Amino acid sequence: MKQTWMAGLIALCAFSGAAQAQNFELASADIAADASIAPRFAYNGMGCTGQNLSPGLNWQNPPPGTKSFALMVHDPDAPTGGAGFWHWVVVNIPATATGLAQGVGTADGRALVAAGAQQIPTDFGTPGWGGPCPPMGDAPHRYNFTVYALNVDKLNLPANATASFAGFMLNSHAIAKASLTARYGR
Repeated sequence: MKQTWMAGLIALCAFSGAAQAQNFELASADIAADASIAPRFAYNGMGCTGQNLSPGLNWQNPPPGTKSFALMVHDPDAPTGGAGFWHWVVVNIPATATGLAQGVGTADGRALVAAGAQQIPTDFGTPGWGGPCPPMGDAPHRYNFTVYALNVDKLNLPANATASFAGFMLNSHAIAKASLTARYGR
């Protein structure tokens, strides 16, 4: 009887945590889920002529125990031999944050640094937002925006951390994540 009661309590706790994590949501006034990304958010270079403006994002209902957030933006359709392409990585976003304003993804990261956050170099080789720029003629690529609720105040990453290493570390501390996917083609 005692084992059944304990198993039920464990299942209830797991269900309660899962229900809370399911309420964690990511949204954007700039980018609608399952819709096309506006050209102003596209990269400016490599044949693309966007403004490379980072979109505004906001999140709500993080789970209890959230001590910081991280954001990763990934194109799984990039022709890189299976690795995809990292377009933006931000770590150490304070737990008090409820989003990132449009335009804060500049290479110098001034607005993010002032808030205590850190940008990791993208696959463009520099930190900051690197907007969509799929090859001409490809079917529209998917861009997965994911915010992670973390159980640590800060990820202590080396100065030369890659997006993949940052992703490995933040996933080891993630207690929940919320995503939205949009598309871009040219």
